[in-house]
Amino acid sequence: MPVTVRIPAVLRSVTAGKDQVAVEAADVSEVLSRLDELYPGVKDRLCDAGGKVRRFVNIYVNREDVRFLNGVGTALKEGDVVSIIPAIAGG
Repeated sequence: MPVTVRIPAVLRSVTAGKDQVAVEAADVSEVLSRLDELYPGVKDRLCDAGGKVRRFVNIYVNREDVRFLNGVGTALKEGDVVSIIPAIAGG
């Protein structure tokens, strides 16, 4: 089941400039693995050494923060949109 993954500008150097890609995935964890298969190194930028999504990375499925759903275990269905959004800090 293909889902659309929106890629933030900061990661587009890894995805050959693509702002979105389609991947086959049953859940968010599989999205991260598929992205890394297509674009080696992308998962290292999103996840720590233990495989957990970094604190400053926000992942949404259809505008819902996965932290309030089932985390990276959040199930996906065809047509879902997964957005990867880096946190922005200022001062």
